[in-house]
Amino acid sequence: MVFDIKGKIALVTGASSGIGFHYVKELLSNGAKAVTIADIDVTKGEESAKKLNNEFGGNKVIFVRTDVTKADELEAAFKTTLNTWKGLDIVINNAGIMNDANWELQIAINCNHVVNGSLLAIKYIGKNNGGKGGVVVNIASILGLQELAGCPIYVGTKHFVVGLDRSFGTPFFYNLTGIQFLTMCPGVTHTPLISEAGHFALPGLGNLAKELVDGLASMPGQKPESVAKGMITLITQGENGSVWVAEGGEPIYEVTIPQRQTLRKK
Repeated sequence: MVFDIKGKIALVTGASSGIGFHYVKELLSNGAKAVTIADIDVTKGEESAKKLNNEFGGNKVIFVRTDVTKADELEAAFKTTLNTWKGLDIVINNAGIMNDANWELQIAINCNHVVNGSLLAIKYIGKNNGGKGGVVVNIASILGLQELAGCPIYVGTKHFVVGLDRSFGTPFFYNLTGIQFLTMCPGVTHTPLISEAGHFALPGLGNLAKELVDGLASMPGQKPESVAKGMITLITQGENGSVWVAEGGEPIYEVTIPQRQTLRKK
C-alpha cells in the first residue's frame, strides 16, 4: 500500500534534536504540509522549529512543549496539532531514552508513551472515530530484535514496541481504524543517547557499563540523516504491521519475524 506524504500533516514526539529532528526535516523535504514537534526541551524545540521554518518557508512547523510521560500533555499536543493545521495524517512516536539506571522513567517513555501515542492516534484520526485514518510509526531499535547484556531493561522496552505494533498492525485494527502501524528499528546512531550510554547502565553489577559501551561499539554506526531517509521509505512503502531496520548507513530493509511454531529447538 503506497502512502503519499505530499500535503500531509505530521506529529513527531522527541523531535527537537537527534533522529527526530531529521524525521521532521525529511517529511518537509518530501512535501509534508506541516509538522508538530512535541518535546520536553523548550529551548531546542523552539530553535528547531524556527530553523525549519526558515529553511522551508512559511510557518510549517510548530513546537508544543510536551512531557510524553504525562498523558494529558501528549493529548494536548494532538489537540494543538488538529486545531492549528485542521488535520493529522502521520504520527511518529519517537521520544525514547536509554537509561536502565532509571528504568521506571525509561519504561514510561519507551513503552507508556508509545501506547498513549498509538491510542491517541486511533482516537483522533481513526475512521472508527470519524477520522480518515493515516500512518503511525513507533520507534523500536535493533535491540528490539536481539539481546544485549549491557541494557536488559532497554532491550525489553524495544521488544515491547515490536510486539505492540505487530498486533496493532493486524487486519482487525486496520479495518476498524484505517491506520497503518509500522515499526522502525534504528541501529546504533550517533546521538547523545548512544554517546552517553555508559552512564546509564544498572548500578552495582560489575563492569556492566563497559559491557554496554563495548556492545554498542561493536555494532555498525550511522548518522541520524540516514535513519530519517529510511523513515520516508517506511512511511511510503511499508505494509501495515511491518518491521524495518535502518543500520550502518545502509538502505532500510524489512525483517520477517518467524511464527513461533517454526522456532522449536531441535
